Amino acid sequence: MLRRLREAGYEAYFVGGCVRDSVLGRRAHDWDVASAASPAEVERLFRHTAPTGAKHGTVTVLSAGGAVEVTAFRREGPYSDHRRPDSVAFTGDLLSDLARRDFTMNAMAMGEDGGIRDPFGGLGDVERGLIRCVGEPRRRFGEDALRMLRALRFAAQLGFELEGETRRAIGECAPLAASLSAERVRDELVKTLRSPRPELAWELLSMGLMARYAGAVGPAPPLSRLPQYARLAHLCRELEMRGCIGSAEEFLRALRFDRRTVRAATAATAALASGSRDYKRLLRDYGREAVLAAWPHSRELRRVLASGECWSVDGLALGGAELLDMGLRGRELGEALSALLEHVTDHPEDNRADILCKLIAEERERYGENS
Repeated sequence: MLRRLREAGYEAYFVGGCVRDSVLGRRAHDWDVASAASPAEVERLFRHTAPTGAKHGTVTVLSAGGAVEVTAFRREGPYSDHRRPDSVAFTGDLLSDLARRDFTMNAMAMGEDGGIRDPFGGLGDVERGLIRCVGEPRRRFGEDALRMLRALRFAAQLGFELEGETRRAIGECAPLAASLSAERVRDELVKTLRSPRPELAWELLSMGLMARYAGAVGPAPPLSRLPQYARLAHLCRELEMRGCIGSAEEFLRALRFDRRTVRAATAATAALASGSRDYKRLLRDYGREAVLAAWPHSRELRRVLASGECWSVDGLALGGAELLDMGLRGRELGEALSALLEHVTDHPEDNRADILCKLIAEERERYGENS
């Protein structure tokens, strides 16, 4: 791709995260190209394209190797909404294009020969493990408030530290994050929680970057010892206990999490709040996914799950169809299933159809005698 652009007379480079990841020896998932070619010229040069961001100079080139975004060298105008530029101007100048980027590690360009153009010291910052803004950090964050959350997320994913002035600027500019969409904030939180350093999720909160959704927190328990699927629930439980949120459900809905995640994380938070370690009843009340998220390292829970013991109505040896045949209907049928499950929870050896039928018969006889 770079070669075709160059042969057509246009300067072109790989830019952004793919260059950073190449320097770090990491596999790059997306390859982005910056070029002196205009969007119209890119569309003319490549057969299969999609105008995914023509207003901002971006055309996606589709090939057998995957989709590559090609963006014209540009300079950006003011950011009145603290998220996207009001206007862009195509410059034909690589230096101006790199100067508009967020962090030095993302402001490097790589040519076809693998040579690196690095006008802002990104290579040195990568070697030192530093996240540093390109130029004045307060200006960068004023342009796009999402960059503050991205800085912490990159630190969590890469194991880097925030350069001092960049960190101070986040503290000063944090109120601007209130202008971000809930979906953007949620995505950065999730990526941070799934990273090797999920503890930095607490910094998203303590630095005020999520003040629209939760109060600030001080030192908090480590999350890295937990599997990824359990971290959101434990974060919610900690926030609930500290009074930083009204409830896990309210917090997760405000961040536009999908229904399944809201349901599972809220149930796991409630299981933790119950204080119980009666795993069969917890499984009955909150479900397998929630209880596993609440106690992912519990050997006793794993034993219960592996034992095959009954902890839900579905696991009873006697089901609703059999109870219907016995003449139970409506409320009486539901109460019978609940009573059988309660009995089997305490006496797993009784989970046999003959024994459960006998229990129902005895209960109905007793009820008949007392009526």
